Amino acid sequence: MSIGLLGQKIGMTSVYDARGRLCPVTVIAAGDNVLLRRLTEKNEGYSAVQVGFYSQKESRVTKPLLGEFKKTGVGPQRFVREFRLTNDLPEGEINLSVTQFQAGDYVDVIGRSKGKGFQGVMKRHNFHGQGAAHGSKTHRRIGAVGNRSTPGRIWKNMGMPGHLGDERVTVQNLQVMQVRETEKVILISGAVPGANGSFVVVRPAIKKPTAAKPEAAKKPEAVKTSEATKEMEAARK
Repeated sequence: MSIGLLGQKIGMTSVYDARGRLCPVTVIAAGDNVLLRRLTEKNEGYSAVQVGFYSQKESRVTKPLLGEFKKTGVGPQRFVREFRLTNDLPEGEINLSVTQFQAGDYVDVIGRSKGKGFQGVMKRHNFHGQGAAHGSKTHRRIGAVGNRSTPGRIWKNMGMPGHLGDERVTVQNLQVMQVRETEKVILISGAVPGANGSFVVVRPAIKKPTAAKPEAAKKPEAVKTSEATKEMEAARK
């Protein structure tokens, strides 16, 4: 049973898939997950497990893959999250290693996007801007936002300048390309939110793409058709 893992984004690289195509992947160090607490329906009102992850400043995984980890500027940190469950798990050991995922599985990755500081409306909300001629003095400004005496205030959710990025982002239906048990890393296709060295949550995909249904065998149909044909011929005779 796949519950999920906590990990740290190491960076991006590329690998070849089974068809020989070069695919960009994100390397996530997801080893050393520790079970901290079991939450049960009886005591807490819902079923879940609390998992902790402790990142090292320099990992033996980072050097052979993407160079020195200290370039990210992130020191040892603790990361704790809960994974909700439908039912209470029986007492026993829970698999919190990277082997709970296999190549070909689909996962959702949750992280915090890169912070971009205070930005204007053209970058934050994709506004087109105002006149660009020499007489205009408000090329990238927001323009008028008032509404006279009715309603006498600014409408809610008006696109305004402000802080951009540093938000919780979930990327769904990413395929696991490789699982390296000895190095305790997972290689996931595509990009995941966050900067190198940031924490991420890897969970089984909620909207997992449905597998293609196998084609119906044609031989039994052919046999039935031939038998029906024989019966019709016998009736004619």
